[in-house]
Amino acid sequence: MEGSRTISLTRCQAGSREEARDEVAVEEPLEIRLDGHAVAVVMRTPGHDAELAAGFLMTEGIVRTVAELRKMEERPEENRVLVFLEDGVDVDIGKLTRHFYTGSSCGLCGKATLEAIFGSFPPLGSPAPLVSDEVLLAAPEKLRAAQDAFDATGGLHAAGIFSADGALLVAREDVGRHNAVDKVIGHCLREQVDLAGAFLLVSGRVSFEIMQKALAARLPVVAGISAPSSLAVDFARESGQGLVGFLRPPGFNRYG
Repeated sequence: MEGSRTISLTRCQAGSREEARDEVAVEEPLEIRLDGHAVAVVMRTPGHDAELAAGFLMTEGIVRTVAELRKMEERPEENRVLVFLEDGVDVDIGKLTRHFYTGSSCGLCGKATLEAIFGSFPPLGSPAPLVSDEVLLAAPEKLRAAQDAFDATGGLHAAGIFSADGALLVAREDVGRHNAVDKVIGHCLREQVDLAGAFLLVSGRVSFEIMQKALAARLPVVAGISAPSSLAVDFARESGQGLVGFLRPPGFNRYG
């Protein structure tokens, strides 16, 4: 399996020890190069690297449509994706390499952050669709069934995009929850999937950055198996997105 590797270990339990082998999730760096310039290095689980790069570039506001992507070339042996834009697509490479943030310690917070994000990704122009309780409650089981690498390793996050009627359109796994989100968004960008009535489900908590990525893709509703952060709630209420947390049958919370 591409996303896992077999290792040897010593299993300790109730005072006894035994030599064993187990599967662990693979974590390796991926360099994204844009028209020959290195713009980002992300720690990810190999697989669907072009989707990850496409989703990253979209959620950073570099590309809006697949028509702006002239060519994408995966080089897995080099842990690299080469991206080439169509002529006429202008990018400030220096700004991009200086201004992207990762993880929960990015240092961005509060009203100024929301205003800065909305300058690049405007709030939804109409109220988010109300996904039915029935569709929401059925989604976690569908996403869980698609987590083959998690079954082998127990160490991967998952993200899935669902249609309004609850069909799972795409699911991806990764050691980084934000990478899993970028992969499903990148898939939909490259396949030109209409996301107007769709929703995003993540296997853990919902952070501000996940809300921002969803808004960049114009995903109107985001749901998480666990809790949202305070800034994710603020973001949803400002952006007009629907936000669902603690989606664990038989219940869930609606925040926006």
